Amino acid sequence: MGKRATPPDSGPIEPVNLRDALEERYLAYALSTIMHRALPDVRDGLKPVHRRLLYAMQQLRLGPQGEFRKCAKIVGDTMGNFHPHGNQAIYDALARLAQDFAVRYPLIDGQGNFGNIDGDNPAADRYTEARLTDVAARLLEGIDEDTVDFRANYDGRELEPAVLPANFPNLLANGAAGIAVGMATNIPPHNAGELCDAALHLIKFPKATADKLVTFVPGPDLPTGGIIVEPRENIVDAYKTGRGAFRLRARWDKEDTSRGGYQIVVTEIPYQVPKARLVARIAELLQAKKLPLLADIRDESAEDVRLVLEPKSRTVDPALLMESMFKLTELETRVSLNMNVLSHGKIPNVLGLRQVLREWLDHRLEVLVRRSKFRLAKIDHRLEVLAGYLIVYLNLDKVIKIIREKDEPKPALMKAFKLTEVQAEAILNMRLRALRKLEEMEIKRENEDLTKERKGLNALLRSKDKQWKRISDEIKDVKAQFGQKTEVGKRRTSFAEAPDEDVAIELAEAMIEKEPITVVLSEKGWIRSIKGHNTEPSSLSFKEGDRLKSFVLAQTTDTLLLFATNGRFYSLAADKLPGGRGHGEPFRLMVDIEDAGDCVELFVYEPGGQLLVASTSGYGFVVTEDDVVAMTRKGKQVLNVKGDDEAAVCAPVEGDSVAVIGENRKLLLFPLKELPEMPRGKGVRLQRYKDGGLADAKIFTKKEGLPYTVGAGRNFLFEPSELRDWWGARAQAGRLPPRGFPKSGTFGERF
Repeated sequence: MGKRATPPDSGPIEPVNLRDALEERYLAYALSTIMHRALPDVRDGLKPVHRRLLYAMQQLRLGPQGEFRKCAKIVGDTMGNFHPHGNQAIYDALARLAQDFAVRYPLIDGQGNFGNIDGDNPAADRYTEARLTDVAARLLEGIDEDTVDFRANYDGRELEPAVLPANFPNLLANGAAGIAVGMATNIPPHNAGELCDAALHLIKFPKATADKLVTFVPGPDLPTGGIIVEPRENIVDAYKTGRGAFRLRARWDKEDTSRGGYQIVVTEIPYQVPKARLVARIAELLQAKKLPLLADIRDESAEDVRLVLEPKSRTVDPALLMESMFKLTELETRVSLNMNVLSHGKIPNVLGLRQVLREWLDHRLEVLVRRSKFRLAKIDHRLEVLAGYLIVYLNLDKVIKIIREKDEPKPALMKAFKLTEVQAEAILNMRLRALRKLEEMEIKRENEDLTKERKGLNALLRSKDKQWKRISDEIKDVKAQFGQKTEVGKRRTSFAEAPDEDVAIELAEAMIEKEPITVVLSEKGWIRSIKGHNTEPSSLSFKEGDRLKSFVLAQTTDTLLLFATNGRFYSLAADKLPGGRGHGEPFRLMVDIEDAGDCVELFVYEPGGQLLVASTSGYGFVVTEDDVVAMTRKGKQVLNVKGDDEAAVCAPVEGDSVAVIGENRKLLLFPLKELPEMPRGKGVRLQRYKDGGLADAKIFTKKEGLPYTVGAGRNFLFEPSELRDWWGARAQAGRLPPRGFPKSGTFGERF
């Protein structure tokens, strides 16, 4: 075994707690990621890599009207001077700023292959060229006029801007996305003209609320268009809090074809969904037979998007077909909003629409003040020089003599004419041609113009109203160039109402192949579905000790309602029931019900129908079937029961009278109008008992008589004339039933 190596003697070794060291270093990494990589600055809407790219391109003089330059050169300069990261990461950021399908207002004008909406990657940076766009020029406007702070770059050899002047609402107009440590941001693009309108309103009314600003900015305006179907109240709430999401759908049209057929043409797809992946995913679902209304999909896109969807048959409703596509494919997505940004360039927090616009306007005010002060300093310097020039013209011969005769003319000039050092230096640097008379007149005119401008700048710096007026004019200028009336500023994303519940129900039915089934429920709670309606109850087999409880004829598109002894209704989708092979499954595995709970009744849901529900204590009421449907495992509490009381009856309301019989075999008949209709509760007393409780209840028509069932489905009827002695008022005790009433003490089958 070798000798253990000892570290070189480099001073005393200090023990460090590993946890403290990791916390310190991870915190430094987290702050670096948040501040210098992932989150945009609220003022210019840019991350450091984007800001450095634009500044490097300006340094290369790649303006909107200038020449294109190889992206490899741009990436190299950015990496070498400002952004010490991988060239591929820098080029990816550059390419995205040039993609008109990814950025609402591109900041880079690209020449060459910069990728496409299918999801293909851009060509290598040695093949592509770029220059700045007019939007980028507005972001950089005034950067050389001391409008923003500069800081040292990564190696201290260069200076880079901490933020851009941003004469364009870039954060919201182009959006941003990023994942930092413990936080993320996701801001979709918006319409610049609408943002300008909202900013102008905020200048005029500084206390304007998000509700008012949403009238100007109704929602995102995405580069790829589409239709937003989010309710307005949700949009307002999202802009108030800075967090939310928007349902976005593809735009489509119906095109008629030969022989009375039609096809669907999708012309706009959701934002950030690669078209090739979308088509491939739909084709997979089609092959897996999960799109029963669709026959085929074709991509006929050229420069514009054109996806053709062929229906299964001409009878398929186009709206229903598209609802199925929206539900199962990325033709509908959710665009999230999380306005987590760097406030004042330092503090990460989530801002609402009003705060984002407010901070941008405050930044524009600071830029205006700094630019005005910078210009004022330049004017003061120039006026000082011009005053010196005018002295030259008044004493031209003497000035020339001093310059010719003195070894050190500068101090001599300053002493002779009481000049400042700046003036003396400027006089000594004058060219001979500037001594002509015409130049003297131009200097006097320039002096007058600058004096007038100086007066205006001083007035501007003293008045907040004039400052905001100037900012308003600048914003109006931005709107004139990029507003809704321009080609680039037209709103691309429109708004529509979300589909109602009826469409959702139709869609659910359309997505299921309609077939007849027989649903069988046993006494011990085992449920199954058998294809067809030809099954005989006598032919069914059950586990030992079990027997038939309910036998329901239904369709696969139906919803079954199960009323349990705990007073809850549970909804079961008929197509989801276990098949007829074997004995099925316990219904308790499909719903959340206590072990002691059991099924009272199982039947097919009929929209608009009514039910009589009652408990063993004799209390009950009428409820509509629409009020009891709940497609959750917990079901819906309708009849309130306590202690030993249980739900005992669920009968369809088909008639005008109620028949109630107790366990004491006493029968009572009374009008249905004496029962209240309620969505939930204990109900009212149906019948009074000295001992025992409710055995059964039934709704019937008085003129037709009271039907009942004996044995294996033999139906009988008490004529109206036979029932005169049993009529009374609700909550009476009743009397023993007529001769021939079933010994079971119930009316038999109800559904």
